[in-house]
Amino acid sequence: MATLAQDVTDRFDVSRPELYRDDIWQAPFRELRATAPVHRVEHSDFGPYWSVSSYKPIVTVESLPDLYSSQAGGITLADFIENNPTDVRMPMFIAMDRPKHTGQRRTVAPAFTPSEMVRMSDNIRTRTAEVLDSLDWNTPFDWVDTVSVELTTQMLAILFDFPWEDRRKLTFWSDWAGDIELVKNEELRLERLRHMYECGGYFQNLWNAKIGKPPTPDLISMMIHSDAMAEMDQMEFLGNLILLIVGGNDTTRNTMSAVAYGLDLFPDQRAKLESDPSLIANTVQEVIRWQTPLAHMRRTATVDSELEGQQIKAGDKLALWYISANRDESVFEDPDRIIVDRPNARRHLAFGHGIHRCVGARLAEMQIAILLEEMAKRRMRVNVLGEPERVAACFVHGYRKLPVEISRY
Repeated sequence: MATLAQDVTDRFDVSRPELYRDDIWQAPFRELRATAPVHRVEHSDFGPYWSVSSYKPIVTVESLPDLYSSQAGGITLADFIENNPTDVRMPMFIAMDRPKHTGQRRTVAPAFTPSEMVRMSDNIRTRTAEVLDSLDWNTPFDWVDTVSVELTTQMLAILFDFPWEDRRKLTFWSDWAGDIELVKNEELRLERLRHMYECGGYFQNLWNAKIGKPPTPDLISMMIHSDAMAEMDQMEFLGNLILLIVGGNDTTRNTMSAVAYGLDLFPDQRAKLESDPSLIANTVQEVIRWQTPLAHMRRTATVDSELEGQQIKAGDKLALWYISANRDESVFEDPDRIIVDRPNARRHLAFGHGIHRCVGARLAEMQIAILLEEMAKRRMRVNVLGEPERVAACFVHGYRKLPVEISRY
């Protein structure tokens, strides 16, 4: 049996969790981009799929949302299992096609407008300063939990008008919701379902408390006061909550961790940034590109089509590897390095492309920029003390722990 399993293993199956746990995903993607940017994987833990690893074909797929659906199969490689009591459909607007996607996205978009960014910026800066000022200098601590998780969880609590004392529940629910590996274990699937129902029940109480009240600038109130989302059923409500929690938590927090880890990895670039804080805005884009906090999104072909000379059949699933596109040598020179003044850093695909581009991108960028600005004010340098503990999964690309200490430069 072991021989058989070895024979059918595709070395280009880049969905294998150990590639991300051990941070060795770069080489297989580099070879895929060079030799087979659209590659058919027949055998994986998630079934057969097309691996799309280069920048250009990913943009092509994202630009044709009617041909390559988000709704038909969902947004991750993990399939919904029919008639399985531990798998419940939770619709969310990122996994919807037009026109329903359009209406629901428009409902939450006002929370992320430029004017809202201005309104929230002082609060974000104050909270960031408080967290940084609470750190002990030259003393080891975990940057992920102390800084990245805390700042992003605080932000989520504000966005949802969520009880402050319970805000770490948002991190807990996000970790369970975003772990694609859980689909491989029936017991863990059932446990995740229990946590998701707990999440839904908690938010249902928050929803009920706002019904009949005047509009307020939080996401739950925006849903209640919109035609597109006011009448959502329980599963759709829960699905959209999970989308906004994972989208707001995992992406920003893992980029904040990459700020610490990545700049330590490239000390020449850190020194350049420390000597010229005007590079912060560009550095934000560059670290987001380098980290790519969501490694892939999945699309499902609605009709037979051709992509980069490959024949895609209706019903086939395609993994759009943003993590690989952001290292595409034809777009980004010396892509495996952080280069804080990289001229085209903003071309990254970490937020997606087209109609499904991340609705909260501006907020994520602002939170990371403010973190770097407040660190610069304090002349704070993060020194990594050991290798991080990474997420072992092909969806959320992130860190569980990062031992560091801070010093002044």
